[in-house]
Parts: sequence; C-alpha cells; structure tokens
Amino acid sequence: MRKSALLSAAILVLAATPASAHLNPAEHGSFAAGFSHPLFGADHILAMVAVGLWAALLGGRALWLVPAAFVTTMMAGFMLALAGAPLPFVEPAILASVVAIGLLAAIALKVPTSAAMALVGFFALFHGYAHGGEMGSAGAAAYGLGFALATIILHAAGIGIGLGLPRLFGSDTGRIVARLAGGATALAGLWLAMAG
Repeated sequence: MRKSALLSAAILVLAATPASAHLNPAEHGSFAAGFSHPLFGADHILAMVAVGLWAALLGGRALWLVPAAFVTTMMAGFMLALAGAPLPFVEPAILASVVAIGLLAAIALKVPTSAAMALVGFFALFHGYAHGGEMGSAGAAAYGLGFALATIILHAAGIGIGLGLPRLFGSDTGRIVARLAGGATALAGLWLAMAG
C-alpha cells in the first residue's frame, strides 16, 4: 500500500500541468497568493521537487544545504525583481532548470555540495525573479514568505521521494526508480519547452 501511495504521489507531481491563473491577493491575501504561485506552474513544481530529489541522491550535508541554497538565492532574485533590476532570459532559464536539475538527478551526479549549491542557486535566481515579476498587488513580505514556504514543501516532497523510494524498494532498486523520476522530470521540462 505504501509503495503505491508513494508512486501515485510521484506521478501526480511529475504530471502537473500549468494553470492559467494565480490567486488574487485582494480576494485571498498576499500570503495565499505567494504560497499558491509556485504550485500553479509545472515548471516551478518540477524544478523544485527535482532539487529535493537530487539533494537526497547526493546525501550528507547536501540534503539540507542544496535546498537552502535554492530558497536563499530565490529570495535574492525576488528582491532583484522588486528593485526593478533587469534579468534577461527568465522563462528560458526556468525551463532549463527543470531539464538540468532533472538530468542531474537522473544520472545521480556526485559533485561537491558547494558546486551543487551554486548550480541550483543560479537557477533559483530566475525562479525568484519570476515570482517577484508576477506579484501584482500583493504585499511583498507576506507574498515572499508564502512562496518560500511552498518552495520548501516542494523540496521536502523531492527529498521524501529520493529517500522514500530506496526504503520501499530496497537501496539499489529504489535509487534506480528515484533516478528514473529525475529523467522523467527532465523529459517533462523538454516537453514544456517545446509546448511553449
């Protein structure tokens, strides 16, 4: 039963499709608008879950440092957007993050934790900038807290998948299934890029 529940959750995350609207801060509040923002786009969901998945496959200190680097740099990108600083290629970089981080998880690339932090941080800058660019009338602090929390939850889902699959299927088979989830993420990123 636990195996099927975990697989179902993984499939739902990987099969997410972008929504066409975000919550209106005037109707739902700034925190709710921020919290929902990453959850309304397959590109954000896939990239953020893939960060957690890759961190789980890296193990050790990377398990928490890699997601923390993503969230921290994402907030820096958010501040750049609020300041009106230009950042080119935001949407292509976000789509590239889905493919790249999915591939890194698929091949379970072992790199120093600092290198993994720098890589996910690079992509996180664009994710944060996109969040800031679509803030609308929301209050910055509550909106930022909302999407940061949603991001942490998505990272935790990826970590849960990466750590849970080896426990359910055995170490070797579980790692293979986790890597396949990374490959599926990369393929979904390519599909999103071609569909857009």
